[in-house]
Amino acid sequence: MREIVLDTETTGLSPQEGHRIVEIGALELMNHMPTGKTWHQYINPRRPMPAEAFAVHGLGDDFLRDKPVFAHIAEAFIDFIGDARLVIHNASFDMAFINAELGWLQRPVIPFDRAIDTLEIARRRFPGSPASLDALCRRFGIDNSARTLHGALLDSEILAEVYLELIGGRQPDFGLAPGQGQEGAKTSASPTGWRPGPRPRPLPPRLSADEAAAHAALVETMGEGALWKKFT
Repeated sequence: MREIVLDTETTGLSPQEGHRIVEIGALELMNHMPTGKTWHQYINPRRPMPAEAFAVHGLGDDFLRDKPVFAHIAEAFIDFIGDARLVIHNASFDMAFINAELGWLQRPVIPFDRAIDTLEIARRRFPGSPASLDALCRRFGIDNSARTLHGALLDSEILAEVYLELIGGRQPDFGLAPGQGQEGAKTSASPTGWRPGPRPRPLPPRLSADEAAAHAALVETMGEGALWKKFT
């Protein structure tokens, strides 16, 4: 199963107000594991960068002036994401901008049901708790010390780790692993890992007397070198 973890940076909060995408970062997951394939692009928005947005991501007019416009990178972006599901934190925000940019180019928009919104997953799992990317990093012990400013590719890499924790870890196990039952459940696992103790009473044999006798008779026909005789 192929998924693309994706993040954007923009000039503002709404494409309806004329704001544009200035950065896209994406990475590929295959069966919930990163493949190492990424896609990253800065984009010239052809409009001034508001101070409020610059304070978030640090991408200013001088830096973006020689970058390609969205029309010039749209094909490469669509080729990279293909038909994969898109893992996005606060998907309604990023999808609105991506589809606005595609719409302005008269290109088909991306159906919203292709998006997996990690913000919604986090709110369902931890109702009433902070669900920002930074808050989830703290919850799961993910190092985000490099995130002094928002950056689309770095945020995608961090989000991939958060997403894998939200769905059960790097190797999803349907909640059957020790200590991964209900949220907040305690486990008696030691630092070396959980081990089952001995049964108070051994289970009774399920082999009947007749079956045991028939097996013994069969072993006798195999001669003195029969492997079974090493266990009897």
